[in-house]
This record gives sequence, structure tokens and C-alpha cells, in this order.
Amino acid sequence: MTHTFTKTTESDSYYNNLEQMSVQELLVNMNKEDKTVPDAIEKIIPKIEALVNVIVEKMSSGGRLFYTGAGTSGRLGIVDASECPPTYGIAHGRVIGIIAGGDTAIRKAVEFAEDDEQQGWDDLAAYTINSNDVVIGIAASGTTPYVIGGLKKCNELNITTGCITCNQGSPVAQTAKFPIEVVVGPEFVTGSTRMKSGTAQKLVLNMISTSVMIKLGHVKGNKMVDMQLSNNKLIERGAIIIAKNIGVDLSLAKDLLLQYGSVRKAIDSYKK
Repeated sequence: MTHTFTKTTESDSYYNNLEQMSVQELLVNMNKEDKTVPDAIEKIIPKIEALVNVIVEKMSSGGRLFYTGAGTSGRLGIVDASECPPTYGIAHGRVIGIIAGGDTAIRKAVEFAEDDEQQGWDDLAAYTINSNDVVIGIAASGTTPYVIGGLKKCNELNITTGCITCNQGSPVAQTAKFPIEVVVGPEFVTGSTRMKSGTAQKLVLNMISTSVMIKLGHVKGNKMVDMQLSNNKLIERGAIIIAKNIGVDLSLAKDLLLQYGSVRKAIDSYKK
């Protein structure tokens, strides 16, 4: 099937002769372009909302959230997934990031990994993925075969699919049931989608995972009450949250935190 769409992520930059610009000019113009990204996201918030609602529904019933992508897009998904357990205390394996080429591709590009449609599904199938899960394909161009292949097979098996892409009407967006298309326009350096497109994808991922975790009950007020106590900074932060919530001094709050192992348990136990 042939898809006709405007690939704005590959359109010629609004700027030219970059090598002749001063450092200040480069930075000012890059910042000028970056400022357009939140405006592009604002236009499609209803699309993000629809996807978030279905993720909350699925995860409330024990389902999982998968991100799949290649290159920068895949790495962004892995970053978002890896930060959910320490930030919100969810079990590892509830939010999973998958990248074309496997773990090696996190640090070093794996040639042609993104061109394999079948591998896009095989990597998902390795997790015994099922209709209770949600898969979000991340692809700035919206043309990545690895992502398209995975989403197509998910659709056949009644697995909910979404996507984050930066071109309108792309093959990835036409495949996903819940497409999110953040059209940011030409990159500062023509075709360098790690720039505005990458920023857009990162912001949308933040919005999705944060709102999902809040709706799943992992935030109280505006505090991360289920965060993992994996370093001294987080222990201190947790103690402060407890002290303010139940009105005790910081020393007692820290003792309670270390005794019960989580902010939520410490607060609940003390109030009881």
C-alpha cells in the first residue's frame, strides 16, 4: 500500500549557511525553533488524552505499556520506561521500552535494524504480549518498518496501538489506532530529527507516563509517594514529604521512612 504524505521532518531548514553563523546566532536560532514545539503539542492534546485514557484502563486491569522504536525514538522510549519504577514505585516490567537492534543499539547504531518489519513484532512477542497491553510506536518520520511491523501484528491480535510521530498522515500514524502526530516542521539542521522531533517525542512521553501514573494512584497531592529509595537524595526528599504530611520533625520522618520502606506506607502507618 502506498502512502502519500508530506515528510516535513526532512524538509529543508529555515536557516542556511549555518557554518557562517556565530555561536550566539546558532544558539538563539535553535532556541527559537525549540519554542515552537510546545505549541505543536498543544494542538493535539485531545489525541494524547484519548491514548492516556485507554492506557489507564488497560494498566488498571493488570496490562502493560510498551514503547517500540529505532534510533533516537527507541532510546527516548527506553528512558521513559526506565524512569517509571524509581519515580513511581511500579514493578519493573509494567512499562517496557524496546529498541530495534536490542540493547546494543542504546549506545551504538545497529545497521539496518530499523528496516526489519518482522523483528518489530518478534521483539514484542518475546514478552508474551496480549490484548490487555498497549503498544506505542515511536518514529519521528513515521516510516520506520520495525515500528510499522510491530503495530500491524498488534492490530491483528486486538492489542491496543498508539504512536508518536512528527509527520502528518505517515504510515505509522495510519497503522496505529491512537495516533499522535506532533508536526514540528523542518529541523534546524535539515533532517536531524534528534532536535525538535526528539524534543516533541520526549515531551509527549513525559505527558503520557506522568498522567498515567497519577491516574493509577502513584501521586498524592503533588508528591511521588511510591518512589523507590535508591539514593540519599530520594531518602531526604521522602522524609520531607512525610514530615510535611503528618506534621512531625524531619528526624522522626526519616526514621519512619526507613522503618516502613516507602513514603506511602510510613504516612499510612503513622496515621493509623
